[in-house]
Amino acid sequence: MPASQAPYGIHVTTEQLVALEARARDLSFVQKSRSHQQLAGRMQSSMRGRGLTFEELRDYLPGDDIRSIDWRVTARTNKPVVRVYSEEKERPALVVVDQRINMFFGSRRAMKSVTAAEAAMLCAWRVLGSGDRVGGFVFNDTDIDEVRPHRSREAVITLAGKIAAQNGSLDAGFSEPPSPASLDMTLQRVASIAHHDHLVIVITDFDGHSAATRDILLRLSGRNDVICILVYDPFLLDLPTSGDIVVSGGGLQAELSLRRADVRQAIDTFARDRGRELRDWQRELGLPMLPVSAAEETAPQLRRLLEQAAWRQRRR
Repeated sequence: MPASQAPYGIHVTTEQLVALEARARDLSFVQKSRSHQQLAGRMQSSMRGRGLTFEELRDYLPGDDIRSIDWRVTARTNKPVVRVYSEEKERPALVVVDQRINMFFGSRRAMKSVTAAEAAMLCAWRVLGSGDRVGGFVFNDTDIDEVRPHRSREAVITLAGKIAAQNGSLDAGFSEPPSPASLDMTLQRVASIAHHDHLVIVITDFDGHSAATRDILLRLSGRNDVICILVYDPFLLDLPTSGDIVVSGGGLQAELSLRRADVRQAIDTFARDRGRELRDWQRELGLPMLPVSAAEETAPQLRRLLEQAAWRQRRR
């Protein structure tokens, strides 16, 4: 069945992704700054000398521009004091969207691939609405599509088209071997562009993640703001006690009996160990890892998770 004729939740169209613009308006992203403010889109950077907004007074340090010295305060305190300003600085965004065959699974509401597509477009529309440039990477098991950041609706619609095209090609009869390495290959491409001061939003189920994935994210987060959106389906966390499931690794298939306690235990252990490892990454790398379920509407989840992340940022 063509993607345009399939029930919503199996595939998504460009038109449906473009229509998410209205639902993105009340989303807001967090950023790393000295003031720990919640900021939608543009970032604040502390700059010496003249700027847009007064930030603070502090002691003069060698190398400071003498034009930034506040002479009145210096006269009162008998020591040199400078005025520090904050300057609004552009923060282009890259939205990284996983559309591999491992994402073509869903037990309720939508496939993980559809949820990832929705989350990507909600983020892209919000970034554009904040006045920043937005682009991204869409990858599957064989291809990586790139949209360079631009401050235009055309760029976001182009990104929507590439997401919808890859999403529509996913099918239960997929014959190509899965490519877990595609995740790291795509992140390497991102790292080659996002040298500093980017917002990088990675939307995936992290299938095939490795120590190399962690290292790339660590490198990216050292000079950029990175948000990871972990798309999952709750099926593996609450397995039924009867019936069989068929799992596929490309050309090979295996049938698993959920009536057997040892089978359920093995699947449950795998799912929880994987989640624990990713949570450890969050603590170690200091970047948000936001879990979004394919079984619930995407926009309310994303809004709630971003608000919680902003609250934690303000508490630091």
